[in-house]
Amino acid sequence: MKVLVTGGAGFIGSHVVDLYLERGFEVVVVDDLSSGKESNLNPDATFYKLDIRSPELVQIFERERPDYINHHAAQAEVRFSMENPLADADINILGSLNLLENARHHGVKRIVYISSGGAVYGEPVYLPCDEKHPVIPICPYGASKYMFEQYLHMYHFNYGLEYAVLRYANIYGPRQNPHGEAGVVAIFIGQMLRNKNAIINGDGEQERDFVYVKDCAAANLLATTSTVSHGVYNLGNSIGTSVNELFQTLKQLTEYEREPVHGPVKLGETRRIYLSAVRASQDLGWSPETGLEAGLEQTVAYYRDLNGS
Repeated sequence: MKVLVTGGAGFIGSHVVDLYLERGFEVVVVDDLSSGKESNLNPDATFYKLDIRSPELVQIFERERPDYINHHAAQAEVRFSMENPLADADINILGSLNLLENARHHGVKRIVYISSGGAVYGEPVYLPCDEKHPVIPICPYGASKYMFEQYLHMYHFNYGLEYAVLRYANIYGPRQNPHGEAGVVAIFIGQMLRNKNAIINGDGEQERDFVYVKDCAAANLLATTSTVSHGVYNLGNSIGTSVNELFQTLKQLTEYEREPVHGPVKLGETRRIYLSAVRASQDLGWSPETGLEAGLEQTVAYYRDLNGS
């Protein structure tokens, strides 16, 4: 069995690649390294440095003939999407369509697509959000991720292509970029271990649902091998944790002595969001196994080792 992983040099995608290889899959990685890192690449995977929008993608499909696709590659920053909605749509919709057309023409059996549980629902009408919750995104990133979900439905209806959509909560863990936008856990840890000011956007009472990256990788494996022909699945804990609570836990784990500095609220950011994963449990047999404090301990240990501190 061969799986093509887009974004396989990224934070989450690289953990997914590792698990696929551990379970006996042949793995092909396509990543343009715009945010992924060569150091994340598993040497047992075949790697192509390529943008998913490239017309050269067809050559990879002709050469490799993957059975499955795991599609992690994306423009994933809310602030970028607010400032550059055309670029966001170009990558997340047109780039994904280039991938999807190649999948259709080259006999791919199933696609696992990574969407966003934190962005597609907008400001929740009720909590925890399940998959029946209204989809009302408040940023272009959420809109573009949801739009491609609709293309998957159309391709399943018209061509029989199987798919699973995974709507992620806030995924954290080793390899997350401590200098990016999306990873508040890695950002805090990076600031705390360097004894820099830790910045909280807004009042810190915004709530998120934190899922450890190895639990997330396990969901990807289960979604790939599932016998359910198509489905949309939240990956979450059904529990909200405030940014202030997260800060205090990490402060203790890192022995950080400073108080937080509060910055402006991020435009387009949802105030409170956490997800019900009942459907993922029923269809995929998945539930998160790593508690937040245990996952944070492992993540802090990783960055301490990385920094030699």
